[in-house]
Amino acid sequence: MQIFKNFFELRRQFPQKINIILSIVGLIVILIIWSLISGNLIPQTLLPSPLSVLASFKELYLPDDYLVDNALRSIKLNLLGYVLATIIALPIGFIIGLFGVFRGIFGNYINAIRFIPLTATVGLFIAWFGIEDMMKVQFLAFGIFVYLLPVVIQRIDEVEKVYVDTVYTLGATKWQTIKSVFIPNVLSRVSDDIRVLVAISWTYIIVAELVNKQGGLGDLAYTSARQSRIDKVFAVLIVIICIGLLQDRLFAGLDRLFFPYKHKKD
Repeated sequence: MQIFKNFFELRRQFPQKINIILSIVGLIVILIIWSLISGNLIPQTLLPSPLSVLASFKELYLPDDYLVDNALRSIKLNLLGYVLATIIALPIGFIIGLFGVFRGIFGNYINAIRFIPLTATVGLFIAWFGIEDMMKVQFLAFGIFVYLLPVVIQRIDEVEKVYVDTVYTLGATKWQTIKSVFIPNVLSRVSDDIRVLVAISWTYIIVAELVNKQGGLGDLAYTSARQSRIDKVFAVLIVIICIGLLQDRLFAGLDRLFFPYKHKKD
């Protein structure tokens, strides 16, 4: 009884091995519930069984669907959008976050752009950049930029004043303070925010790929749905989830590489 009580302690952190076992149990429970609902509560034409979805992967590898090529295309667009958004958001965020005059001029407007319904701007990006990959990359970059820029400014505000006062006491200049205090502190925090934005970026990639429909997982999922192949749609969604999880692990690894002090145990 004490063992079961320990499982329900508030904010309990389990060892890695137990977490793996619990994850496997969770997957089995989800598959069982999914199998029971499919064909019983919901027709399989709307909710295919797990076995039907698994079987559809074989078709997705055939020349009609080119799953691997479409996945690589989506990954390329996603990474290009990420890189472009990061390159633009970081310096602008530092300038506005560090210097009050720029925050006074642009601060309110930066907070306001977070409320732009990004899917409604697709038409604008088509008018500005056409319907090829350039437009899709720019649209993805804008979607990430809108969320990342205010976060960079917020992270600058979170830098503790004691660190700034310490380097000033040691005679540091403004640039030395920025380089030694703000840049490493902010980048170490923003790296976690970038990981969170991975999920959001895949939402916009699906929207972007429906324009001109030249391939990608979004195009493949849409085409499969139009053909009433809901099993293929679920398979594509599973692929997107797997790619997102791999990207998250990649960012986590890079975070450990560039900011190892964050992961040192006390």
